[in-house]
Amino acid sequence: MSKLSYLTPDREAHPLPGPDLETFASAISGGVLTADSPEYEAARRVWNATVDRRPALIVRCRNEADVQTAVRFAAARSILTSVRGGGHHIAGNAVAEGGLVIDLSGMRKVDVDAGARTARVGPGALLGDFDRAAQAHGLATPLGINSTTGVAGLTLGGGFGWLSRRHGMTIDNLIGATVVTADGALHRVSATSEPDLFWALRGGGGNFGVVTEFEFRLHPVGPEVYAGFVVYPFTQARKVLRAWRDFIAVAHDDLTVWAVLRKAPPLPFLPASAHGTEVVILPLVHCGDPHEAERAVAPALSFGDPIATALWPTPYAGFQTAFDPLLAPGGRNYWKSHSFASVSDVALDVVIDAASRLPGPHCEILLAQLGGAMGRVSPTATAFAGRDARAIMNVHGRWSDSGDDARVREWARAVFRKTAPFALDGSYVNFYTEDEAARVEATYGANYPRLQALKARYDPRNLFRMNVNIAPAPGGTAA
Repeated sequence: MSKLSYLTPDREAHPLPGPDLETFASAISGGVLTADSPEYEAARRVWNATVDRRPALIVRCRNEADVQTAVRFAAARSILTSVRGGGHHIAGNAVAEGGLVIDLSGMRKVDVDAGARTARVGPGALLGDFDRAAQAHGLATPLGINSTTGVAGLTLGGGFGWLSRRHGMTIDNLIGATVVTADGALHRVSATSEPDLFWALRGGGGNFGVVTEFEFRLHPVGPEVYAGFVVYPFTQARKVLRAWRDFIAVAHDDLTVWAVLRKAPPLPFLPASAHGTEVVILPLVHCGDPHEAERAVAPALSFGDPIATALWPTPYAGFQTAFDPLLAPGGRNYWKSHSFASVSDVALDVVIDAASRLPGPHCEILLAQLGGAMGRVSPTATAFAGRDARAIMNVHGRWSDSGDDARVREWARAVFRKTAPFALDGSYVNFYTEDEAARVEATYGANYPRLQALKARYDPRNLFRMNVNIAPAPGGTAA
């Protein structure tokens, strides 16, 4: 390998002598990529195509020892460091410009203990890997809704999806983890072993170390659930969304109903005349007693006059891939998000107006139903504090031409600004873009001082800052 330079967190350039690099690379099972490596271009790409960063080093870790070596190497030289699991975060925090990427994408092992109803999951595993392995035994844990999302990032930010109203957030089902902290030490944490660090990992993002293994509790699910879509014409949006809002306030925990405002994709169950027109789509999942499913979802079919319905018993793992075509890697993406204790009529009107002026055919506004089991956990039980939210809005700008960057972003920001008076102070860090630093303290609320103190304890120099960053408490040493 040739001599190169790297950047510190203060963006100072320092040379890395060839012998030092060669010694380091020889200690990493998967090797180290630099800009002259054939695999470099593919390895630096992430889900969001607006992120185009060129790290100095991509460290392809295959085990805990590799991660420890990489962390110690980066810390000793104060290299700007990022951690890549699935590479799906909207802000592109997996890639540090001019820095060192700890690439965990090769650590995708999922081991299910069906008898104990637990799973040990590697930090490079994707939701699809986990779902398939667990569903082979009729088991699952609450995850997100896109099978290409990384388990690690989803979990560390909180994690919610179709099963969360019944079984809680992803972090509520995390029972243990192995983590490498900024000093290179290995910790095995749980509710009884280093409980403070375990608490921080459950919603505190990647601020406290590199998790090399997660252990989850599993629940009997499926393997079929009653799921699908109800599609309404956009002209009925006000009536439908108000009825949806009232219904989700009283729905059983087994049922989750979201609302998506967008132009209709060419779905096979939609009439051709609806393709490309604005619609309101209600995706839903009932994960409980199949004999109760049709009765439980029936109200969602009478919020208005549907264009089409497509509801059926379907494999849970299959429905987890339903949104994959709309969230495929390679698109340009920008999100803005709010959480709501309830969604007021005025907020719904703002959303409907914005959806009538979508800046592109792939843009959408998502309203996700929360509550249920995930809302019955104390806001101080885990680092994730937003337990009072009953719905979350994600304004999803997605486009392909870089010339549209400013226009789509401004549309998303305008929706965010206009709905802010009706929203809670914080939202969901997994939806935060790179310009959300001012929201971090409010997002964690009363938990923020404790998180800052733990950050100062486990990462006083803020080595792990490529995330929704929690600054170390005063008295910690800044890098």
